[in-house]
Amino acid sequence: MTEPISRVPLGLEAPPPRRWPLTGHPNALKLTTAWHAAALAGCAIAPSTWPWWLAGTAINHAAVTFAGLWPRSSVLGPNWTHLPAVAGNANCIALTIDDGPDPVVTPQVLDLLDHYGIRATFFCIGERARRYPSLTREIVARGHAVENHSYTHRHTFSVKAPGALAKEVEAAQRTLIELTGERPMFFRAPAGLRNVLLEPVLQNFDLRLVAWTKRGFDTREADPERVRQRLLHNLAARDILLVHDGNAATTANGQPVILSVLPRVFEAARHKGLRFITLRQAFIDE
Repeated sequence: MTEPISRVPLGLEAPPPRRWPLTGHPNALKLTTAWHAAALAGCAIAPSTWPWWLAGTAINHAAVTFAGLWPRSSVLGPNWTHLPAVAGNANCIALTIDDGPDPVVTPQVLDLLDHYGIRATFFCIGERARRYPSLTREIVARGHAVENHSYTHRHTFSVKAPGALAKEVEAAQRTLIELTGERPMFFRAPAGLRNVLLEPVLQNFDLRLVAWTKRGFDTREADPERVRQRLLHNLAARDILLVHDGNAATTANGQPVILSVLPRVFEAARHKGLRFITLRQAFIDE
């Protein structure tokens, strides 16, 4: 059953957003738009050249499509694949947990994090947060960060038009602010897939795109050892790790893989002298 949601009291609303600096990153949308304008003009001026303009346009489409299918790409705009390279993050890594909250798995994950004294970043799906508002608030109450992972987490997200993208992002943003009283600062696209139209939407909501350094594929891999190896291979400072509390695969004995994997990840990180921080803490230190 869906729990009732209380509105954020007046005075608890998040402050006005601060715009992210975008210097040093190509604006793929502007470049793509300029190319299409040039192609149309070129065909109008010299109609016989249309095959060349068409070929160039096809190459342009292929390039931006490939970039959108590569979750760790920064071609379409700024994208965190590591924590910022600043002194404060020199011995830090971030644990990010996607697709929740889940009424069975998330409470166990929170207990495990408490036991090890770890702070994590939860990328929550808006409609799941609305379904489990108390659990969403508990994530924040226990010292973790809740960030935007779209409202419905549809795998068609990467082919949506600007209006549909904005609707998905805004619905999740409003829901998470309403539930926690905190404005999400980061966004992760469903499955990490996106298109060239997403970055302007994120700018409008003052959100920074985040991918990952290492992922365990723990939504489809039932062997905890394989997931652990993927996460710990060449583990280093400033890595961003990705696991899932929602849609989590289960081991042969029925335990969510994330619960089997995290203790060994925490122990390995501590052995390397690494400490876990949230993405917000990493940004504050940027």
